[in-house]
Amino acid sequence: MTVRIVRLGSPRAKDEGTRIGTVRRPPRGVPKSQFAARDFYDVWFPNLAPSVETMKLGQQASSDRDRAAFGKRYRAEMASPEASRTLDVLAALSRHADFSVGCYCEDESRCHRSILRQLLLERGAKVG
Repeated sequence: MTVRIVRLGSPRAKDEGTRIGTVRRPPRGVPKSQFAARDFYDVWFPNLAPSVETMKLGQQASSDRDRAAFGKRYRAEMASPEASRTLDVLAALSRHADFSVGCYCEDESRCHRSILRQLLLERGAKVG
């Protein structure tokens, strides 16, 4: 049992389980009825997505310093009680169920999902 960190829209891995979209907005031009069939996500959960302001900061980051500022701001958002409890639940579930969380970004190292991976690991999640 594990949580996988994935790029939404990529082919699903065998036994990946439920795919959770931790993105601010649904995919453009895709009917809601096609989200799962097109390998985006089964459940949309924007609660773990960066705020619009933080998302823009990350998209505009062009240096290590900019990316660090984005990471610091996103981590601060994930420290809120609601987000922190959600991360605790996902970490606990990762030890008993297969599921995945993800974002659309091509490069995980420049995306909030790399930080999400670390936050889950810090909580003892079993990450695949």
